[in-house]
Amino acid sequence: MGSNYLLQLTFLIAGVTLMTPQGVGFAEEPLIFISSFASGAQGVIQAFTLDLKSGNLQVLHRTSEVENPFFIAVSPDHRFLYSIYAPTFGGTENEQVAAFRIEGRSGKLTPLNRQSTEGTASCYLDVDATGKIVFLANYATGSVVSYAVQADGSLSEPVSFVKHQGSSVDAARQKEPHAHCFVISPNNRFAYSADLGIDQIVCYAVDPATAKLSPNQQSFVRTPAGGGPRHLTFHPKGNFMYVINELKNSVTLFDFVPESGLLTQRQTISTLPADFANTSHTADLKITPNGKYLYGTNRGHDSIAAYRISDDGTLSLIEIKASLGKGPQNLAITKDGTLLLCANMPGNNVAVFRINADTGKLTLAGAPMEVESPSCIRILE
Repeated sequence: MGSNYLLQLTFLIAGVTLMTPQGVGFAEEPLIFISSFASGAQGVIQAFTLDLKSGNLQVLHRTSEVENPFFIAVSPDHRFLYSIYAPTFGGTENEQVAAFRIEGRSGKLTPLNRQSTEGTASCYLDVDATGKIVFLANYATGSVVSYAVQADGSLSEPVSFVKHQGSSVDAARQKEPHAHCFVISPNNRFAYSADLGIDQIVCYAVDPATAKLSPNQQSFVRTPAGGGPRHLTFHPKGNFMYVINELKNSVTLFDFVPESGLLTQRQTISTLPADFANTSHTADLKITPNGKYLYGTNRGHDSIAAYRISDDGTLSLIEIKASLGKGPQNLAITKDGTLLLCANMPGNNVAVFRINADTGKLTLAGAPMEVESPSCIRILE
């Protein structure tokens, strides 16, 4: 038994967390869930452990036959996981959202129940801060849904269902609504859906007691014409929102007023090099926990655009880094802000990058991990 082990044990008995010189405690390795977007037995949600020092992922458990789990979300207390479940993704029949209980640190998922998504190409899930509401977006049918979470983590039937209306300027992609995400605000009072088909952020007030949705006083805000807003996220300070635009390959900054939910557009910045002339479409964006850096993915250019966030929320480009796989679909950042995980879905791998705390630049932490069709990553710490 080594001296380090005895020292850790002594401090644990004393109720003290031992810290390394870098300020990292002897905590458990983060538990990572990654969904594989495939049908039949190939549709899986895999659990991994992540070594924060090396960036290596280690397979822990495989939950199979989760049909086309395009997107997943985890409750704030890490007890439950919710996943899209679609035997035929984007078909004519309504798809489902599945609820699972997370069995501690084992990575095992126990099915609880499934409910209809009331739409197709169901593409996004979020859970509110209380863990009592699940929000869902349907891309193909252009609608959003809310569910109440039962005491055992299972889902109620849909509480609210809203179908968006309208179109926009891109004749090929914007003939009708295409809700691409549905995100709860940091203060848990409002929910926002980026609708690619109508170039709008559709704004809802949320009743936390009932999970009911109602139009906010500002019921929508326009995004750049033809941009096709896809995903959105809030700054940790809670006063800025960032939207990544799939069709025009850009990120748009909005000021956010927490008291009213009001959004005001202020900046749009490209995610691509000025000399890039081929086809590319953005997918996801994430912000470091300290609010200093934002990262967005380019599918086609197959890269990650890195930005510095100034005190007033505006973005300045740091670099555009190769994602080391085709079609970077989804990003996740560790709680300490040191590692960024990138799911290259058609590239069949997950790349782990180290984030330079001083510059925001990315360096590869280890060889990309082979994962079949990785579509969504969730980190539990």
